[in-house]
Amino acid sequence: MNDLYKALSDISSIRKQVASATEFRGYGPATLAATGVFALLAAVIQQRFVPDPVANLASYLTIWIATAVVCCTLTCVTMYTRSRRIHSALSDEMIRMAVEQFLPSLGAGLLLTIVVAGYVPHAAWVLPGMWQILFSLGIFSSCRFLPRPIIAAGVSYLFTGLACIAMGGPRALSPWAMGAPYAAGQFLTATILLVSTRETNDE
Repeated sequence: MNDLYKALSDISSIRKQVASATEFRGYGPATLAATGVFALLAAVIQQRFVPDPVANLASYLTIWIATAVVCCTLTCVTMYTRSRRIHSALSDEMIRMAVEQFLPSLGAGLLLTIVVAGYVPHAAWVLPGMWQILFSLGIFSSCRFLPRPIIAAGVSYLFTGLACIAMGGPRALSPWAMGAPYAAGQFLTATILLVSTRETNDE
């Protein structure tokens, strides 16, 4: 039995090594572009119904957290189905790696939101910029198994996040301080993945 357990462990290690050296293709370009559209819709909704986010922080957070949940759910469903279809036997390892790379950033963003909204709501204007910076860190962490140009999307989120913080005060809670950078970032990411997929198929 010990030999059997060792053999199974060796097979598992080999699968993980192969997965780590394989480009992950579970993110669907169309799905990522759709999440960019959702960001624009959320910005329009905020502009229409929450014109003063400083005085209505709960409503502001509801709009953007709900948008994040919808986008995350859509991305996860697509990631699962595409990985099953494209990566076949390695899909479980590939999905696990993708989640492990992004989960710390998402968790940090959630905890940061809870702390700021619950204890220092007057500093809530930093949230849009911090969300974008944390999202960029998730992209940077994922670069090793995604197409190399994807780093451009991470740089985009990093600099828009910093610019958002540099604005300071209520202006940082503008609907377009969130909607425009996320839409642009997701469209850029979708374009990079689409071009990379076509190049891979051509090869």
